[in-house]
Amino acid sequence: MKAWVLHGIGDLRYETVKDPLPGKQEVCIQVKAAGICGSDIPRLYQNGAYSHPLIPGHEFSGVVVDVGEGVSTDWLGRRVGVFPLIPCGSCISCEKKLYEMCRNYSYTGSRRDGAFAEYVTVPVRNLISLPKEVSFEEAAMLEPMSVAVHAVRRIQPQKTDIVTVCGLGTIGLFVTMFLQEAGIRNILTIGNKDFQKQTVRKLGLLDDAYCDSRKQDAFEWIKEHTDGEGTDVFFECVGRERTYTLAINSTAPLGKVMLVGNPFSDMGLSRDIYWKILRNQLTVTGTWNSAFLHEPEDDWNYVLERLAKKRIAPAEMITHRYSLEDLEKGFHIMRDKTEDYVKIMGIA
Repeated sequence: MKAWVLHGIGDLRYETVKDPLPGKQEVCIQVKAAGICGSDIPRLYQNGAYSHPLIPGHEFSGVVVDVGEGVSTDWLGRRVGVFPLIPCGSCISCEKKLYEMCRNYSYTGSRRDGAFAEYVTVPVRNLISLPKEVSFEEAAMLEPMSVAVHAVRRIQPQKTDIVTVCGLGTIGLFVTMFLQEAGIRNILTIGNKDFQKQTVRKLGLLDDAYCDSRKQDAFEWIKEHTDGEGTDVFFECVGRERTYTLAINSTAPLGKVMLVGNPFSDMGLSRDIYWKILRNQLTVTGTWNSAFLHEPEDDWNYVLERLAKKRIAPAEMITHRYSLEDLEKGFHIMRDKTEDYVKIMGIA
């Protein structure tokens, strides 16, 4: 098969490799759609993977074309999405069914070969069947949408809350989308690109609900839009000290801060910010990955139900589509920031 293979930092090659064979309790999937995640770019060009060579790619969907030992042939031909995290099943977190916090996990696309290829093998327990109403492209975004949903459900904003989303990359935009779907109407957004304002507008928010942090003081802007009280809930989707500080300073007494963005560097905790957390009795919490339990109420099924009922429209977030062979163009756009983008998708 053809695949993008990472041989070392910055050494990514499109080449022919052996077709993968499913092992025990595994299936082989023909990849139909695969999205590029923001985390893929430092993996390819800055940090490398846990081992090389490696086929990256963890946001994907496809069709089961082969099954390994112990897997029912009923899976053959089935359209599926895939939870990329492969839990060990035996650590304390796994025993509590908190698989997203497994301490000994594997991961498709970073610790084992992933989906920037024609075929990929995964454990059968990581599959979720797709209803006919859900496209392959939509299903390839199940992973980032579930990450956003996990953050929203952990913090549990109320419909009457004023909720601020700072950072309008893919996850921040999906957080905004699911807040709207949950019936929350008082949403403020903070970004730093004209394109982000246009995307927020597509989601149905008014221009007045967007703050361009390049041109406006975001702290003062939030005060103006909350009668000086601050926001009830703040989603920090950037991962920088200045936006973390903004979150603490801008959140109302008894408010909640959800830390979503992966950190770019070390973060300090000044005395003033620590005091602000204490004096305002803020709840500051984090989120990680998403919950997939094969249960109706887990994050993945939560998203899938809304996809099937057309209550969300994530395909509007796809700004670029490339064939597998041309997918490197998408990697370069995200690495070099040469074009505006939200989700770049590889399609079969």
